[in-house]
Amino acid sequence: MDEIKAWLYDVLNAIHEIETFLIDAPNFSSYENDLKTRRAIERNLEIIGEAVARMQKAEPSIYLSHARKIIDTRNRIIHGYDTVSDEIIWGIITIYLPVLKQEVNKLLND
Repeated sequence: MDEIKAWLYDVLNAIHEIETFLIDAPNFSSYENDLKTRRAIERNLEIIGEAVARMQKAEPSIYLSHARKIIDTRNRIIHGYDTVSDEIIWGIITIYLPVLKQEVNKLLND
C-alpha cells in the first residue's frame, strides 16, 4: 500500500505543477502560444499516466473514473507525440484534471 500512496502523491504533485504552470497560461490562447508550458504540462501528464498505470497494475480495484483515458493519454504523448492536440490537452487539464484531483484526495483520505 505504500507504493500506491506514493503514486497517488506523484499524481497530486504533477497536478499541482500543472496548476502552477497555468498561472502563466490562464487561457487556451496563451497556453497554445507557450511552448515551454505545453511541454511541461505534457511531461506532467506523462507522469500522471505512468503513476495511474502502475496503480492499476498493482491494485486493479482502485477506482479512478478516467483511468484508462489517463493511461491512453500518456501513451499518446510518448508514442504518438506528433498527433498530440493542444485542444485535447487543454480539455484534459481544464475538465478532467480537477476530477482526478478530487478522486486522488479522496483515496488518500480514506
